[in-house]
Amino acid sequence: MGDEHEATGAEPAPHLYHSQKNRTFVRAIQGDYGLSAELERLRSMPRVQKASEIKFVDGPQAYSRHYVEPKDGITQTFHLHLEEYGPGGKSQKHGHVNEAAFYILDGRGYEVHDGVRYDWEAGDVAIVHNNCVHQHFNADPEKPARALVIKTKPMYLFMNMLFQKQVEPRQTTPTPEGVGFEVREEEEDFNHPAEGY
Repeated sequence: MGDEHEATGAEPAPHLYHSQKNRTFVRAIQGDYGLSAELERLRSMPRVQKASEIKFVDGPQAYSRHYVEPKDGITQTFHLHLEEYGPGGKSQKHGHVNEAAFYILDGRGYEVHDGVRYDWEAGDVAIVHNNCVHQHFNADPEKPARALVIKTKPMYLFMNMLFQKQVEPRQTTPTPEGVGFEVREEEEDFNHPAEGY
């Protein structure tokens, strides 16, 4: 997923998170044999992640808000993020060993897994199976779509199941229908569908 690029020392543009940023997939666990300091550190970590304090990255077709991942020091075993697809937008095309579950919060769209299309809408759960090449699409040319993504990629990588491959990077230009779309960053009420867009 672009992790083979060398770090330049400078943060890449926000829309290049997936294609040009080295990522921390698994944190070091180090310290004395009993790891009591690590246990104390873990117990001191925040138990609630505030969406207002976490910004979306990427775009202009697919945006991500990463709530929990190993680099944060909160967990080592799973990754939780929110995906927002602009009108007619799509994600990168890629594959990895781990499974992933996409709970569709709003909108309608489809997946393509190993060349097979699977349609979804708000309230559905889309499952990405192990070792499948896949891509996510917003089927609505006028409204965004959102999915909460839960995956155990860090656990798989921790167990040396390292395969992942990007086939097609995230788009760096909007779709014709998505020109001018702005990710829903500053929502005050998260208990509503995308009707208000």
